[in-house]
Amino acid sequence: MDERYQPAEIEARVQRYWEEEQTFVATEDPNREKFYCLSMFPYPSGRLHMGHVRNYAIGDVISRYQRMQGKNVLQPMGWDAFGLPAENAAIENKVPPAKWTYENIDYMRGQLQRLGFGYDWTREFATCEPDYYRWEQWFFTQLYEQGLAYKKTAVVNWDPIDETVLANEQVIDGKGWRSGAPVERREIPQWFLKITDYADELLEALDGLEEWPDAVRTMQRNWIGRSEGVQADFELTGTGLVRGETLTIYTTRPDTLMGATYMAVAAEHPLVTRLAADDAELREFIAFCKKHVVAEAEMETMEKQGLDLGLRAIHPVTGAELPVWAANFVLMGYGTGAIMSVPAHDQRDWEFAKKYRLPIVPVIFPAEGEPPNIDNGASTEKGVLGNSGKFDGMTSGAASNAIADLLEAAGKGKRKVNYRIRDWGVSRQRYWGCPIPMLDLGDGETATVSPDQLPVVLPEDVEVTGGGSPLKQMASFLKAPSPDGEGIVERETDTFDTFFESSWYHARFACPDSKAAMLDERADYWLPVDQYIGGIEHAVMHLLYARFFHKLMRDNGLLKSDEPFSRLLSQGMVIAETYFRRENGRQVFFNPRDVEVDVDDKGRITGACAKADGLPVEIGGIEKMSKSKNNGVDPQEMLERFGADTVRLFIMSDSPPEQTLEWSDSALEGAFRFLRRFWRQVKAHVDAGPNVGEIANEGLADELRDLRRLTHETISKVNDDIGRRYTFNTAIAKIRELLNAVADLADGSDVARAVKHEALETAVLLFSPIIPHVTDTFWRALGHDEAVVNARWPHLDESALIRDDVTLVVQVNGKKRATVTVALDASQIEIEQIASSEENVQRFIGDKEIRKIVLVPGRLVNIVVAS
Repeated sequence: MDERYQPAEIEARVQRYWEEEQTFVATEDPNREKFYCLSMFPYPSGRLHMGHVRNYAIGDVISRYQRMQGKNVLQPMGWDAFGLPAENAAIENKVPPAKWTYENIDYMRGQLQRLGFGYDWTREFATCEPDYYRWEQWFFTQLYEQGLAYKKTAVVNWDPIDETVLANEQVIDGKGWRSGAPVERREIPQWFLKITDYADELLEALDGLEEWPDAVRTMQRNWIGRSEGVQADFELTGTGLVRGETLTIYTTRPDTLMGATYMAVAAEHPLVTRLAADDAELREFIAFCKKHVVAEAEMETMEKQGLDLGLRAIHPVTGAELPVWAANFVLMGYGTGAIMSVPAHDQRDWEFAKKYRLPIVPVIFPAEGEPPNIDNGASTEKGVLGNSGKFDGMTSGAASNAIADLLEAAGKGKRKVNYRIRDWGVSRQRYWGCPIPMLDLGDGETATVSPDQLPVVLPEDVEVTGGGSPLKQMASFLKAPSPDGEGIVERETDTFDTFFESSWYHARFACPDSKAAMLDERADYWLPVDQYIGGIEHAVMHLLYARFFHKLMRDNGLLKSDEPFSRLLSQGMVIAETYFRRENGRQVFFNPRDVEVDVDDKGRITGACAKADGLPVEIGGIEKMSKSKNNGVDPQEMLERFGADTVRLFIMSDSPPEQTLEWSDSALEGAFRFLRRFWRQVKAHVDAGPNVGEIANEGLADELRDLRRLTHETISKVNDDIGRRYTFNTAIAKIRELLNAVADLADGSDVARAVKHEALETAVLLFSPIIPHVTDTFWRALGHDEAVVNARWPHLDESALIRDDVTLVVQVNGKKRATVTVALDASQIEIEQIASSEENVQRFIGDKEIRKIVLVPGRLVNIVVAS
């Protein structure tokens, strides 16, 4: 071994060996247990950030651990390469999105390789490659033929800057999540997949995903939103109506039907659109709502606004006439776009009623106690009905059934199961995406592109200037032969939502070179993914769509498994301090490395100033690393300063993976210092000569037996921490405890050297999934010809765990005062005598009367004395 730890040289050598030996190339082997570990693949933005590093380090440690268990491990990597950021970068840098994307992929691939992640690079692909997206185009045509893909006009969130449709989750405070432009509501043709056909299966199957975080499963349940309720019809009266026209509503609270005092409909409701033709004020209100679009979650806090339509709705039970309003808090995309408003028992309805002085009639009361105070807000609890005619005195449950029975008997309603989830809109009006393989035949008719014409290749040498998709102006792309070959038709210029690509990449990694089919038999060998890793921000959209897509592929005979991911780990964010100044009314952020801080005696930051000018900066608190807060750390800089193993060790040792990781330069430097000490420790052991001693539990001196016990306790704990619990930080702490014990052992005998050697080899093997480069050097230096990456997990010697004695905590009146070591077969009287005679215990007993002594075998002795 060299005198000094030199990470750059070591890591280059080890990575070269892995590449030459094709160490991580996975092949199918039915005689071995497989383990498929997958981390959510990155968008090729140009450079890795620390969130990437944490995500992929976790996956790599798990993969290497499973490899050491003898499993056939697949860990692939690819690129989620389509999307708006590439178009924005193309406009800014005047370079085609494809060129920008491929250059970024090349750079980021190098960064991943430099970090030593054990990927099977033979399976790499980018979703913008025609060999990949041709199959999703083919699959879409199959779904279209099955009626699972369709086109319809829909009200959408429209970003006027990016000129594309946004999902509700991509609208933040009424603005596009990327452009920041005020989002509008528009009605345009869109392509959809019928995810609602799979709503029940997607919901029920969540119970079987026992190794998914409960929070993720709950979010998906809420998103699917299955509810049982009643659909009721309210007959309309007034001018401008079609004879017999009704408003159909859905409610999960039919027990509140008698408390409905007005009706509310969305501004995009067909009824409103029709009435607006002769009503300028109504047209103005519709335009206002389009300009002030909000996501459903924001409906709670937004100001409620509306306009009386001059119509009346006939209550289906009482016959009362209820005013009908257009309201900004009703969305056309949810339910029927119309609601019965019960302001006494729904907060949104209450706020609207208060503003427009509409009646508020309570109909649900507590079984006991005071009636609800509706002056300060709605009462949403269930209870007993009042002000409800013949339903008075019924519980909410009984009344709901009785009212449903009445409506069904009268032909004015029916019981219905409803879902919050809506069909997945998969089309986007942007250029840099997978072309949707459809043809516009005119007169609203469409047809699929025939399989022999796939893929529909996206032109890559394209100048993007903004202002809509350039595909609409490219005749070479736009014009295509008609299906009958007798004319020219136009291609669809919308492209797929990028979630479309990321919904099936997990399956394609199993057989990325398949030319004849979307998937082949290798998919059934590898799937489902045994461990999937990624941020909880993808809990609903990506993970739900991937589950849906997997079931679609199953039902089309492409694979056999029901779910894509058996186990899910949602890692926490990487966070760091933020510092800023206020300049011209806005915050200007400083990178933490450009700031000098003052700390108190407890290490808390008390003040800060910029290094450049020495002037104070404000402390903004700890937040997620981001460009906007300028608090990111460049992984490349850390790699060049400390090496991959140091970065990996810090990332894995700070906190459990599902929790946030707070960045600390000093902790990173501490990890580097530890690796240097580890290097010196192994080198000193190797330099002392060959290992000639033999180990036998019998006859070992106490301190050697203790070290050997600790060695095998460490194997047991780390095996559980990495293999089951994924608490990598506690595994690392345990290995470091073992190395400290080795360093403290002063015995220089041959047998002591053998015990040390076993401990050091164990530490090297246990550490190898985390710091794979330096441990390879250690393993070879300790006398092994094979690379540590090919070694097996250390064997646990159960006999080494057997103790002759046990350490007990001694308490006096419940407070710890000492520890004692006693023989395992010591009697209770002997234990009490030893515990009572401890010097510090004697101090607290003094001349007080001992009332009793409580012994918890193997754990503690509590001596209870008089006060």
